[in-house]
Amino acid sequence: MSTATSHEPFVHPALFYRGTDQYTAGTVPFLREGLDAGEPAAVAAPPDRLELIREGLGARAAEVRFIDMTQAGRNPGRIIPSVLRKFADAHTGARRVRIIGEPIWQGRSAVEYPACVQHEALINAAFTGRRVTILCPYDADRLEKQALSDALATHPVVIDADGESQSAAYSPEQIIDRYNEPLLAPLGAAARPFAARTLPDARDFAVSQARSLGVSGVSLGDLELAVAELTTNSVVHGAGSGTLRIWPENGRIVCEVHDGGQFTDPLAGRRPPNPTQPGGRGLLLVHQLADLVRVHTGPDGTTIRCYLPA
Repeated sequence: MSTATSHEPFVHPALFYRGTDQYTAGTVPFLREGLDAGEPAAVAAPPDRLELIREGLGARAAEVRFIDMTQAGRNPGRIIPSVLRKFADAHTGARRVRIIGEPIWQGRSAVEYPACVQHEALINAAFTGRRVTILCPYDADRLEKQALSDALATHPVVIDADGESQSAAYSPEQIIDRYNEPLLAPLGAAARPFAARTLPDARDFAVSQARSLGVSGVSLGDLELAVAELTTNSVVHGAGSGTLRIWPENGRIVCEVHDGGQFTDPLAGRRPPNPTQPGGRGLLLVHQLADLVRVHTGPDGTTIRCYLPA
């Protein structure tokens, strides 16, 4: 099985593998090649995949940064700033940085998947011009056909048992648009309109509703902070007002803010903070707090929905 190399600044291949032998054949040589060239290397993948790579690398595993993607990337919206960019930015002096990132695995829920595939599409914009190679493995035996089809649209290069080829379906912008899905709140969700003067009331409403649903401790504090950031963003950057909704869903608490503004930057909330720039960290913070963040924007406004532990 081939490994992806290129003289282009940013390289983003998908690895379609079948079984553990193909997985290690596609990942371990990729890492060894980078280590031999003095390139910093990291792997962000589910724990069972991390173990396969550790075993394949042997003693050289000590030279690689291993990250449990089921924890660090539980919310796909935090992978770019807190996993990929964090590692790449720590090695800006290197000739090239190599990362294996596996954000989509069997067991990701249907509500998570759109955020996962949008993440894969946005990687291309987030790393344009950077000397980084990010190899993304896809389990061709266990993932749905749609995931493999979407991978062809989010990765310009595909590697499988037959070798390496260019993807004729590559079109990340279309993926971003396709998964910009309307988010419909369930009937009976508790709702409260808000404006600048009623922001404290919106936070109190969210806390009261969450408490009535059994949320307490750290989760309650995280929810209050997320609601404060989202509602403030609506007032400052949206249409000056909006609607807050809260409801329970599959063991989590969901808070949603809708306003009349429109998102123009798909990478908003997914860039590491600029230490010289005041503000601009609200949505980034929400991504750090939440298990999942979904966004829909269109002519009728923007909806941001975050899922937190109950």
